[in-house]
Amino acid sequence: MLIRQNTFYILGAGLGDIDLLTIKAYKILEIADVLLFDNLINSDLLNIVPKDCIKIYVGKEPFGKYVPQSDINGLIAYYCTQYPNVVRLKGGDPYIYGRGFEEWAVARQLGVKVTYVPGVTSMQGVGMWDIPLTHRGTSEGIWVLTGMKSDGSMASDLSLAVQSNSTVVIYMGMRKLSEIARMYVMHGKGNTPAAIVQNATKSGSRRVMCAVRDLAKCSREANMCSPAIIVIGNVVALSERVDSLSIKRNVV
Repeated sequence: MLIRQNTFYILGAGLGDIDLLTIKAYKILEIADVLLFDNLINSDLLNIVPKDCIKIYVGKEPFGKYVPQSDINGLIAYYCTQYPNVVRLKGGDPYIYGRGFEEWAVARQLGVKVTYVPGVTSMQGVGMWDIPLTHRGTSEGIWVLTGMKSDGSMASDLSLAVQSNSTVVIYMGMRKLSEIARMYVMHGKGNTPAAIVQNATKSGSRRVMCAVRDLAKCSREANMCSPAIIVIGNVVALSERVDSLSIKRNVV
C-alpha cells in the first residue's frame, strides 16, 4: 500500500494503449493530488486519478504550441511544496528523450522525494508492426539517437551508427530525413531497409517501409508526420523475408 508523503512521481504513460500502462503507474495515478500531463498520453488515463485531483496540461505539440520547460519546472516547484503526491505523466518513458531527469533535478533541489516509474518507450511500439529491434544473426545491437539536438543539429553519432551492424532508432528525426538518407548513401548503405512508424499502438497508426535513401520521398508521399519513430536496419525487412519463405514452402 502506498503511503501518502511529499513525493514527486515521474511516470511513463507508455505507448498510448492504456493496457500497456504498468500496474505501479496505475496505483500512483489513483492517489494523485496533482497531475501534470503531456499531449502524447492516452486521455483515458485522466479518468484514473481522483475526482478532486488538480489536472494541468503541460504538453508540447511537435512544431506547434508548447508549454516552456521553465514554466513546467515552476509548476513542479510550486505543487511539490503544496501537495503530498504530485505526478508528472509523460508519454513513453520519461528518461528516454522525455526530459524526465531535468524535472527530477527540480524536485530534488527542493528536498522532495522523487519516484521514477518506467514506461514502455516509443521504439518498442515498432514491434506491433512486426519489426523486432534485434534478431539473432541480423542485428548486433541498437543505436538510439535523437534526430534533433537542442541546437537543431542532427546527432553526431549517426555517422558512427551507420557503420555498425546494429539497428538504428531515431527519435524526433522527421525534419532530418534527407540528412539521414544522405549519411547512409555516403557510406554505401542507401539500400538499407528503413521504416517510419507513427502512433504505433493508437488508432490511426501507420507505417511506411522503404530503402533508407528514399525516406524523405516516401514520407512525403504517405503524408507522415511527427511524432514518429524511424527504424533503420535489416530487421525492418525480416517479416517480409519470413512471409516470402513461407509462401515458397507452401508452393513446394
